Amino acid sequence: MRVSHSIPADFDDPNLVSAAGLVPVLALAEKAGLYGLVDEHVTVSGDAGANAVHKVPALIAGMVAGVKSIDGMKLLRHGGMGKIFTGLRAPSTLGTHLRAYTFGHVRQLDAVASRLLIALAQLVPGLLAGGDEVAYLDIDDTMRQTHGYHKQGVAYGYNRVKGLNAQLATVSTPTAVPVITATRLRRGNVTSSHGAAKLIAEAITTARRAGVTGRITVRADSAYYNHDTIAAAQKAGARFSVTARLDKAVTAAISRISEDAWTAIKYPNAIFDEDEQRWVSDAEVAEIGYTAFTSRKKAEHVTARLIVRRVKRLGAKSVPAGQDELFAAYRYHAVFTDTPLATLEAEASHRDHAIVEQVIADLKDGALAHLPSGVFTANAAWTVLAAMAFNLTRAAGALASTRHARARTGTIRTELINIAARIATRARRPRLHLPDCWPWQDAFTALHHTVFPARATSPPPAAAA
Repeated sequence: MRVSHSIPADFDDPNLVSAAGLVPVLALAEKAGLYGLVDEHVTVSGDAGANAVHKVPALIAGMVAGVKSIDGMKLLRHGGMGKIFTGLRAPSTLGTHLRAYTFGHVRQLDAVASRLLIALAQLVPGLLAGGDEVAYLDIDDTMRQTHGYHKQGVAYGYNRVKGLNAQLATVSTPTAVPVITATRLRRGNVTSSHGAAKLIAEAITTARRAGVTGRITVRADSAYYNHDTIAAAQKAGARFSVTARLDKAVTAAISRISEDAWTAIKYPNAIFDEDEQRWVSDAEVAEIGYTAFTSRKKAEHVTARLIVRRVKRLGAKSVPAGQDELFAAYRYHAVFTDTPLATLEAEASHRDHAIVEQVIADLKDGALAHLPSGVFTANAAWTVLAAMAFNLTRAAGALASTRHARARTGTIRTELINIAARIATRARRPRLHLPDCWPWQDAFTALHHTVFPARATSPPPAAAA
């Protein structure tokens, strides 16, 4: 592929836009009641807080289009954007608005985010398809690296990275990819499980109100293996599946498993073993009853199943201190769970907890590429807005096509959101002219027709951005 001519370039057309896909996406947000929710719940005072009903959706719109900083919100003010959207604001205005947030205002945004997801689930049935039978709530956190000490809350975290810690909970089903049900931004030096119990309770409540009526299983890694996390899941009526740390009690329980109890399994796709730094394609699985947290008072003991996977050690790997010859031959991975699934199914289901890592990767590929402000509460608000943009993008993908319902948000942005268009006017109504032979025309058309069914071939009236 080569350039056919020496082609000059002029930035002089006031009727072009580069993100025409924001039209149906913001119309979907309006149908889900985003503007009314912001007007009802967000009460930032002063001049900086005025017109939040325009500023919050504008920030979300920029994030949907892939903006990764406050200054990048300039994307919303180019070409003909003012002809198809109203309420546009300068990046400096949006930044001032974010910096006016207190912790209470961030919680107001949390209320908007949960209600927006509930409304989207009602408008887009495929968003949480299968939730009437089984759903999984995955909780995890990630460090967002920062440089310098000008950002509030910055500290070295558990992985020796200096920055801020973002915690999130997602809900998914066997037939629907994850959406974000709750988020928190924390200081960089907090433990992973700090505040997890409250986040789980809020996330399950949101999932239930969004139509997830089936069995919910809370999944988490070993950083969340504590009484408060598991008790929160049980109190909310959910099951749990949490990686157990190999402490003395768990090690002793594993030692009691008889050799004839192990079942050999072979993975259809090899999985990467972080401890051994190699790919594993086969293993053995067994289970044993186990009572956890026995150092607490008896009423807080939790009895469930300990499902253990073991793989053979290779080479002369050192054995963890205090572990006998049994652990010299094998490396063990234990899961503490009360799910009703059979042993092998429960073990496989727990491994699917890794799906939350894809959500984190998608966020880092978008609005959470970095945290843009020096003010902690502004960054906390930015995190909640990023979650809303993620869910809105997911809903748009589910309306567009089966493929886009499962695609990464970056793919949805490339194929459905960031489409160049020329604005023409007919009978005093704007109309979008999109590229001929656009490869994903059918998917865009399906999204557009669903959002604007009354006049599927005509553009919408100007909407707030």
